Amino acid sequence: MNTQLNEHNQPIGDPVLNWQERPYPGDMHCTGDYAIVTRLSIEHTQDLFEAYRASQPANWTYLSTEPPTDFATFEQSIAEKINHPAAVFYAVLDRETNCALGMFSLMRIDPKNGVVEVGNVIFSDALRRTRIATEAHELLASYVFEELGYRRYEWKCDALNKPSFRAAERLGFTYEGTFRHAVVYKGRSRDTAWFSMLAEEWPDRKRVFIKWLARDNFDDQGMQLKSLAEYREEEK
Repeated sequence: MNTQLNEHNQPIGDPVLNWQERPYPGDMHCTGDYAIVTRLSIEHTQDLFEAYRASQPANWTYLSTEPPTDFATFEQSIAEKINHPAAVFYAVLDRETNCALGMFSLMRIDPKNGVVEVGNVIFSDALRRTRIATEAHELLASYVFEELGYRRYEWKCDALNKPSFRAAERLGFTYEGTFRHAVVYKGRSRDTAWFSMLAEEWPDRKRVFIKWLARDNFDDQGMQLKSLAEYREEEK
């Protein structure tokens, strides 16, 4: 790799030609083979409440919120997410049933530099570790890179949240390091693990997603025949 030098013989970053500020995320409705990802609305409240109430409370350990306990409070929280001033929330639906089973958001949105983070990932037990969940992440990443044209897509989590850590790596994010004592939440300290995916990496990542999501990669019981990691290794 050739290092760029300025007039003072100092190394500098590669030029970004014709760069323009990127659009702010907004309404999005993407349909895949298994999942639908669409802008969160109040109509998703009942489905999400039922899905979360049927899920393990441990799913909320590393989230800033707690599991829903009553419908009115939960409905208010959905309204707040819909009107959030700094994040855009999307619902994840099972395409077969059209039921909302989880949500996530685009947050820490930086259109000037083309950087955005996927966060507030609250997937019910009916969604976690399914083809629907994986495809939902593929659809959101496609929106970020292909429609919005962002350069950098981030994932952050509590460094002790090993399932989230593994999910980021499984989905093709690269671990960049841990920020110590980065956050205080629920009365405790959090070290935050940082991951990223770059626009130039996305075409390879997408090919892996497409191969993994293909129906012939699953047996009659819905079990995968090859993992995302195996397909990613083949791409090298």
